[in-house]
Amino acid sequence: MDSKIKPNKKIAIILFFFILILISLVVSLQYFNANNVNQVKVFSLYHSDTDYIKNINELSLIDEINGNISHGFIKDKFIVGFNFKGRTFNENEAYVLEFTSPLFHKLDLYIEENGQLKLFNSSGTSNKLSNPLTYPRPIFEISYADLKEGEFIAVITSNDPIGFNVIVEEKESFLKIYSNRMLLINIYVGLMLALFLYNIILYFIIEDKVYMYYSLYVLFIGLAQLSLLGFSHIYILGENPYLFSLSIIVFPAIAGVLAVLFIKSFLKTKYFVPALDKLLIIIIILYIAGIIVRLLGFVEISYRIIDITGFVGVILFITIGITIARKGSRPAVFFLIAWGTFLVGLLIYVFQNQGIIPSSSLSTLPMLLGTAIEAILLSLALADRINILKKEKEQEQHDRLEAVKENERLIREQNAILEEKVQSRTHELEVTLRNLQNTQTQLVNQEKMASLGQLTAGVAHEINNPINFVSSNINPLKRDIGDVLEIMEAYRDKGLQEFNAETLKELSRLERDIDLEYVKEEITQLLQGMEDGAKRTVEIVKGLKLFSRVDEQDVKKVDLHSGINSTLVLLNSSMSNKIKIVKDFGELPMVDCLAGKINQVFMNIVNNAVHALTENLATNPNPVIVIKTSTEGEFARIEIIDNGPGIPAHVKERIFEPFFTTKPVGKGTGLGLSIVYSIIEKHHGSLEVETVPDAGTSFIIKLPINQKSSMI
Repeated sequence: MDSKIKPNKKIAIILFFFILILISLVVSLQYFNANNVNQVKVFSLYHSDTDYIKNINELSLIDEINGNISHGFIKDKFIVGFNFKGRTFNENEAYVLEFTSPLFHKLDLYIEENGQLKLFNSSGTSNKLSNPLTYPRPIFEISYADLKEGEFIAVITSNDPIGFNVIVEEKESFLKIYSNRMLLINIYVGLMLALFLYNIILYFIIEDKVYMYYSLYVLFIGLAQLSLLGFSHIYILGENPYLFSLSIIVFPAIAGVLAVLFIKSFLKTKYFVPALDKLLIIIIILYIAGIIVRLLGFVEISYRIIDITGFVGVILFITIGITIARKGSRPAVFFLIAWGTFLVGLLIYVFQNQGIIPSSSLSTLPMLLGTAIEAILLSLALADRINILKKEKEQEQHDRLEAVKENERLIREQNAILEEKVQSRTHELEVTLRNLQNTQTQLVNQEKMASLGQLTAGVAHEINNPINFVSSNINPLKRDIGDVLEIMEAYRDKGLQEFNAETLKELSRLERDIDLEYVKEEITQLLQGMEDGAKRTVEIVKGLKLFSRVDEQDVKKVDLHSGINSTLVLLNSSMSNKIKIVKDFGELPMVDCLAGKINQVFMNIVNNAVHALTENLATNPNPVIVIKTSTEGEFARIEIIDNGPGIPAHVKERIFEPFFTTKPVGKGTGLGLSIVYSIIEKHHGSLEVETVPDAGTSFIIKLPINQKSSMI
């Protein structure tokens, strides 16, 4: 069954290919073919030794050419003569003389009068707005008398290959043909712009490079066609003859490079045909070489490079398409159908430049229609690619979702195991730290801050030494255990070869009894738990060191945020995860102060807030402490807010008095806020209290950012 279907598909592709070519040629003939009766049948090719021709006798006949002229490149000037003698014309009609090539740099048209040559008019790319209709081909309005009896001499200079014919039409008929041509050109430009915008939008949506390559290819192949027809000279390049001459090579070469990049990405040539994929790189290099050679001024060589590269490229592209299509690639089938419509026109263009076929008004137009049909078909292929990408993306998302679910399950299981192991193996260290923190809390509550600094410094130092020892030994211990396990595995492997069956059986039983694999896994988990506990201890030690500077007497630039964070670390156990801390830190510069004293202020105020909240959890189940920082002019502002029971008015009046306290005997001395007030006062700052019963309390501290006088 399959063997029958595949040949039928190939036949359908070939038939479709030739139908498109037929349509292309029919449309070209409909809109662009001239009345062959009014074409010049015979041209006289002349040579002149003078730069300025005044008399027809100064010309020497070289050859006579029948039909279209296809001469290739010229070095100096190209002189041809022609006439329409013996033709029938209507003396009541106006006529238009049209040269079918838009590539002339300059065209001087002379008419003979009694042996003398009179300049009739000039045209070409070097003459701006030489055509009244802004039409790229040279056209001249001519009278019946001149047309009937005149002998015309055309002197042509051009950097591009010479290929043309001369057509004479009634003016009214010419205007109809002109309108049809402009209509088709406008349709072509609109179509190519629409395809460019459509695919470039798809590129930004889908982010697939193949759409970018294709949209740029459509743009430059369209520009190349407009240059070959001469329209880019008028409508795009500002009638600049140099840029127009460059565009004849540069636009097709850039389109060729983009075509290669598109084919590599669209057909996945690196995967399907890696050997031919390397040849595509050579095609790109040759196109770039053609551009460089043209920019250096070697016009004829650049034409040769681009033409040969285009010819070889077409063969290579078709070969790649057929090879990949035979492997079952649907994009390759789309590509072959689309590229086939472009093939004939491109070959006509290449053969024209090489002088293999004669040049005419039809030489580039099948290529124009071929590019339009190709662009439409490839856009349909890319639209089909969207459906393929959509299915692939849906499958990828499904697989990714399943992988995420599996990872979440494994993470939950591992977290549960690790949490249990860490808690059981670090219990002793936690007890020690809790005792130290309780001691710290008792010292703070008794306002013995002078000795606290020395104590916390000593504690931090004493903890730091053994914890550094633990931290530094964890990694060597991991390596040593790894070495032991490696040796053990070596013994096991060696034993399997050299021990007798009874010994192996006994060892296997022993491994099962002690659950060796579990022990190895447990060792890893225990080491990780030790490492995590050591890191946490180091963090706490840093906080203790920062807070221990209560006896410093030197004013320094201090980061207040660091002091607040250290205070919260030391009070963390007092809050028992029951109080929510909200830090609303603004931008604060470094502040001149005594770091230890300011930390003592934070400790006292935050600790009082913690006590007030923990003692009223029954009535306030959601306790919160908010710490805000900001700047007010030359002052740093720190606001500590709690949502506790507040302070009664009669108590608020006395809270800064020494030995005033509302706590039971043995719970406080009444010196905490008094000391806090004196510290702020020595820093030339201010301390305010705002409180509302049953709504909370706010302590507002303002400290000068820069101390202007010494603190006594």
